[in-house]
Order: sequence, then C-alpha cells, then structure tokens
Amino acid sequence: MRETSGRLLRLLSLLQAHRDWPGTELADRLGVTTRTVRRDVDRLRSLGYPVHAAMGPAGGYRLGAGAELPPLLLDDDEAVAVTIALHTSGSEEASLRALSKLSRVLPSRLRHRVAALEASMLALPVRGPEVAAAVLTQVSATIRAAETLRFDYVSHDGTSSHRTVEPHRLVSWGRRWYLVGWDTGRADWRTFRADRLSLRTPNGPRFAHRDPPDGDLTAYLTRTMGREMRPYRAVLKLHAPATAVADRVEGEVTPIDSRSCRLELASDSWDIVAFVVGMLDVPFEVESPPELTERLEVLSTRYAAAVRSR
Repeated sequence: MRETSGRLLRLLSLLQAHRDWPGTELADRLGVTTRTVRRDVDRLRSLGYPVHAAMGPAGGYRLGAGAELPPLLLDDDEAVAVTIALHTSGSEEASLRALSKLSRVLPSRLRHRVAALEASMLALPVRGPEVAAAVLTQVSATIRAAETLRFDYVSHDGTSSHRTVEPHRLVSWGRRWYLVGWDTGRADWRTFRADRLSLRTPNGPRFAHRDPPDGDLTAYLTRTMGREMRPYRAVLKLHAPATAVADRVEGEVTPIDSRSCRLELASDSWDIVAFVVGMLDVPFEVESPPELTERLEVLSTRYAAAVRSR
C-alpha cells in the first residue's frame, strides 16, 4: 500500500508539469507497466483529480481542471514560497485560513525553514483597504466575458455616483486594487478604487474590448494614477533645469527654459507635497493652489520657531 501511495504521488507530480504524457513514458518513469499506469490514473480520478486520456496506440494523459479543487502536490521550495507569500499578504481572512491549513501539514524540515525566514523578516501591516475576493473574482469574470459592469462608486471626497463601465483590467498598485475601464457615461477612460465600488446586478450588455488607453496601459497608469487618485494637486515652478529633477520625483516635469521647469505633483496631503519639494533642495514658487501656500506658511513658522529655540 505504501508503495502504491508513493507511486501515486510521483504520478501526480509528473502530471502537474502541465504537459501531455504518453502512457509508455509514464510507465518508464515509474518503473511499472502501462496497465498499472491506467489503474493509478483511475485511482487519481476517484480522488477528484481530472486526468484526461487521449486516444492512440500508446495513449496519453493530461491533468485538467475539474469542478472541485483537489489536493495539490507541492515540492519543498514551492511549499515554503506559498507559506511566506501568505504570511506577507496581509490579514485578509481567506489568506489566514489558507495559511492555517498549509501550516498544519508542513513537514518538520519545512517548518524549520519557514520559522527561520519568519524570524529574519519584518512584514509591515497592510495599510491599504481590503477588497473582498468575491468582488475581484466577479469583476475579473466580467472582463473575461466582455460584459458591461454596473456599480455605485464613492469618490475620495465622499460623492456617490452610479457608473456603467466597460471593464478593461484590474490593477494592483501600492497595496490597493483598481479597476481601469471605459466609462460609458463620460465617454472616457477612468480608474476606480475597487474598495469604493458596490457592484450591481445584473451586468450590462456585451461589448468589444477597446485598445488600451494611450496604446500602453502601464504608461497610461504611470502618467495618470497620481493625478486621478490623489486629491491634493499642486503646480510649482522650480528654479532648476528639468533634467536635474525629472528622475528624482514622481510627477510631471515640464521644461520652462534652460534654468527652470514646472512640476505638477499629486499627493495625499499638502504636508507630503512640502516634504517632496523640500527633498529636491532647489528654489521654487507655488503657482497653485493657494491652500498649499497657506500650509507652507504654517510649516515655515513652525520650523522658524524650532530654530529660535536653540
């Protein structure tokens, strides 16, 4: 029985390599006859593994997808990688349940490796809002099916609106999930935080997928993410060449002349804008908005008081 169980595990490991295996080759790998391979395949099927057979003189087998998730066979490195990934993925309930199940079945040699890694790592708490796995799977299903998505959305200032969107991609950015899609009501591309949308049912009509915005979704998000998703937006004139600051700041830098440039910066607060500009260590002027100027006055008074107190 132990020999049969060990052979089944070796057979399953081969089938999980995502390729077609002739029955004769499996038999050679396992040191058994093709008849034994057929019996072992039937045993795997009885355990819930969807092993598909191909017709032909030698026969062939492939592990497919089934209606239920059967047990997975992981090698040592895969098991450690999955465990560490679950440890550092945050406190989402589904991740914790999966981690608990995996931790219980790790052999002692792997538990020691995982414990050593845990002792050497610092996983900072996830500060971004969690998104239910059901929301992500439902949105991804509409993207695959090319069905219009209907949802209620709450913007950063608390304004609620109803949106009808042709979903294009789900994006993970800075510990948050975003949906990028064509907003049919505004006839333009929009980016939405997944934690701020409430899905409506049923979905809308089918649509033909559009080309990505700007022809490159990554470039589009790099250019627009800060401006569209961060409410504090500033325009500053820097008394330094554009080439001297362009690689040091996440914002749009436009040359004015050989000695100055304009910086458009989006952030989560005026204090962050002040910090970023201060780190550039160049003279600057605030072009807009006046709220930034007011905040800089408060900060300058505070810093001046700290200098006088010495």
